[in-house]
Amino acid sequence: MTRAVDRAARMLLALASGTPRLGVSEISELVDVPKPTVYTMLRTLERHGLVTQEAEGGKYALGPAVLQLGNAYLDGSELRARSVSWADMLARQSGEAVWVGVLSGRDVVVVHHAFRPDDLVQILEVGAAVPWHACALGHAIVAHLGEESRKELLGGPLPRLTGRTRTDPETLREALAATRDRGYAVEDQEATLGDAGLAAPVFDWSGKVVGALGIVGPADRLLAEDRLSRLGDAVRSTARALSRDLGAGRNRVAPD
Repeated sequence: MTRAVDRAARMLLALASGTPRLGVSEISELVDVPKPTVYTMLRTLERHGLVTQEAEGGKYALGPAVLQLGNAYLDGSELRARSVSWADMLARQSGEAVWVGVLSGRDVVVVHHAFRPDDLVQILEVGAAVPWHACALGHAIVAHLGEESRKELLGGPLPRLTGRTRTDPETLREALAATRDRGYAVEDQEATLGDAGLAAPVFDWSGKVVGALGIVGPADRLLAEDRLSRLGDAVRSTARALSRDLGAGRNRVAPD
């Protein structure tokens, strides 16, 4: 039973990995499960609405029941619930969009997005996933994990998303140390060319890092010499306030 659950979970995550539709052979290769088994499990997942099959082509995609699960997670997330007012305040203060994210596997998933306070069209990024090593939110979280957790993440796949993405484990380890010393992480066009991010960790009552809060926007605006320090301080102080709202003491204990 545990093996079947593991396989089903890997299949769903494969469908959520960036390619919206996959065939049985593609899923089989991605999760290293025989095609007959993949087909049988997909039919079961389809009956529960977790996947759907195209009428033409026969490829599979995530189904509407996944949205129900996602909404249930967001509704039950204390981090998200308590971050709303703090994120909105930081967005107004900085004039930039604010994301709150959590670590899920090797990605950071956005659980709350406060829009920039202007009239330009913006896309809601809740649910977006970014590899941890390519975003400030990821660095802020991983910098405060225990050594074993950091070692595992640094030893896994570290894909290059742009020409500026840091993928060398030792370089990333140094960046994580700098994040701990500074109190916030800095990302410069590592996930998307032209964009940057500043983020700080968020802790719960036990001192465990449970996520991160940060601002995202154009690199030339966020990283401008006359703004970087001020924005970094604002991100750090807001994340600390959110942590205290979650019960963290002023002298929180970080590593797990």
